[in-house]
Amino acid sequence: MHFFSDNVTPISPAILAAIAAADHADHGYDGDAWSARLDGAFSDLFETPVSALWVATGTAANCIALATLCPPYGGILCHEEAHIMVDECGAPGFFTHGASLMALPGDGAKLSPLAVADRLKAIRPDVHQVPARAISITNATEYGLVYAPDEVAALGDVAKAHGMGFHMDGARFANAVAHLGCAPADVTWRAGVDALSFGCVKNGGMVGEALLFFGDKAPARAAEAKRWRKRSGHLFSKGRYLAAQILAMIDGGLWLDNAGRANAAAQALAAGAAGRLMHVVQANELFVRLTAAEAASLRAQGFDFYDWGDGAARLVTNWSQDAQSVAPLAQALQALGHG
Repeated sequence: MHFFSDNVTPISPAILAAIAAADHADHGYDGDAWSARLDGAFSDLFETPVSALWVATGTAANCIALATLCPPYGGILCHEEAHIMVDECGAPGFFTHGASLMALPGDGAKLSPLAVADRLKAIRPDVHQVPARAISITNATEYGLVYAPDEVAALGDVAKAHGMGFHMDGARFANAVAHLGCAPADVTWRAGVDALSFGCVKNGGMVGEALLFFGDKAPARAAEAKRWRKRSGHLFSKGRYLAAQILAMIDGGLWLDNAGRANAAAQALAAGAAGRLMHVVQANELFVRLTAAEAASLRAQGFDFYDWGDGAARLVTNWSQDAQSVAPLAQALQALGHG
């Protein structure tokens, strides 16, 4: 049973059907009928005009977004364990042609407005230091915690007050919204977010993510992002296959249905791991305390997962699982006791 990552999931049947339906001649690149629908579909979902484009990967979505929000001499405030900081091989600096990542601490991989404000106060307004030009947060975070709308809005207020762009890495955005039960707008543009990387692959897609821009500057930023996409080698010649997947994900609420199942499976595991949890479980990731012997015992029973530092393990559920299918691991965790 695989709990390494939601990247290992099978493709959702509706996504496969959408790819098959798009499998006929149309215009190339993003000139096809499916790509043309993205702006309208996401505008309906987010209750505001949205400029949307497909990109190949989450790394590309994050970094192209940041390239539109931050100049080469600027800085991007993010958590010290953010994906853009520790898991993208320097891609933000590559895409922005040199922008600096300014790492900040925070419980559960969350940024706080106070930490951001304190960091901004420490930057001198002269040409010798890197000026902060953007904030980037991850929702849900690298530890599976979810920013509520008021938490995002507090950071959005700081960004607006200092003239900074505000980006949200939403690789697991669906899981965050499924947990919150709020409108997608409430935790994005209404809270000050300028750009969102809308994750699809972890939620049952095959390949392709959506990059969304909000607000008055959205059309200009999207036009710039399209040039970054081309220049970086991420402009697919048959973009309709990516667009079709993304549309299938949001049409009819598949994105929330899939995320809801993954979240429910995580809650079932959390019940079995009571007393071992390192963070409250809000999305589809669990971090549990395990000894080396306990981890070996679970692996011997057929469960796989990542070790996450000394005495810790990460378990990730996905859209193709439910409480019943993960019950064997929940029972195995419960059999270990409270640790």
